[in-house]
Amino acid sequence: MPGLLEGKIALVTGAGHGIGRGHAVELAKHGATVIVNDLGSSVNGEGSGRDADVVVEIIRSRGGTASADYGDVSDEVQANSMVQQAIDNYGRLDIVVNNAGIVRDRAIWNMSADDFDIVMKVHVRGTWLICRAAAQHWRERSKAGERNVGGRIINTTSGAGLLGNFGQTNYATAKAAIVGLTQTLNLELSKLGVTANVIGPGGITRISGTMRPEAVREPDEIPEDEFDKYDPSLCSPVVAWLCSDEAAYVSGQVIRAMGEHIHLMSGWTEEVTVSNGGQRWDAEKLGDLFAVDVFKTKAPGLRMPG
Repeated sequence: MPGLLEGKIALVTGAGHGIGRGHAVELAKHGATVIVNDLGSSVNGEGSGRDADVVVEIIRSRGGTASADYGDVSDEVQANSMVQQAIDNYGRLDIVVNNAGIVRDRAIWNMSADDFDIVMKVHVRGTWLICRAAAQHWRERSKAGERNVGGRIINTTSGAGLLGNFGQTNYATAKAAIVGLTQTLNLELSKLGVTANVIGPGGITRISGTMRPEAVREPDEIPEDEFDKYDPSLCSPVVAWLCSDEAAYVSGQVIRAMGEHIHLMSGWTEEVTVSNGGQRWDAEKLGDLFAVDVFKTKAPGLRMPG
């Protein structure tokens, strides 16, 4: 029986460890050929540069097909090369899963501009560069007469990007930006038959598990019959399904897969509307209007005056 992703060609960035590793192994399990991208650097910036090879060998040992890429997603030439590698080696690219990312956590008064810039560069620029290269490939296929390209983009957000998190003004900003990017990709690429969605994963990885290093395990180290709520690959089956032909109708969505739960997130909506009857607002009168609890606070300790 053919796999859910049989014959698909996939690129997974940041796939040397943790969540991305889980995605790569899961996609291969369902029949996809996977390009495993990872710089191979550890949390402290050191590494062999070949962590992707380990994941490739895991996939191959399980009967799958995979190749490694060691490029930097935030570098334009290297990002383009990742997509071109798929085209040169396999004839096309069908799936992009953007997972590569870093953190540089500090409260804003201690955060340097460099800490902000590097996080934005990897998460936002890197995701955008890979999506652009893939989009150009899919548009060329469409212009050549392919009626339904069937491309899939899965980008990655987090709770910090959706709700904020102390000490992560850089990371939260980047992860929120990725949501806006993906929703716009949905509008631009849907006519090509390409879907774009956002996954919000859970679990503990080398980066997020610095406070609980004993809980960090790679997805392939966890027995299949064991449910570990800290398993970083628990969202990977959702990613695999979103990449399939079955999910051709799902696009522009933000989906959090946390433990045993899947949450479809609702974006910004008009929760409360007040009107001034076609007149200009008077700032001195707004206080009385908002005193009926139109505006609320999300900051503990802040209260309405009076």
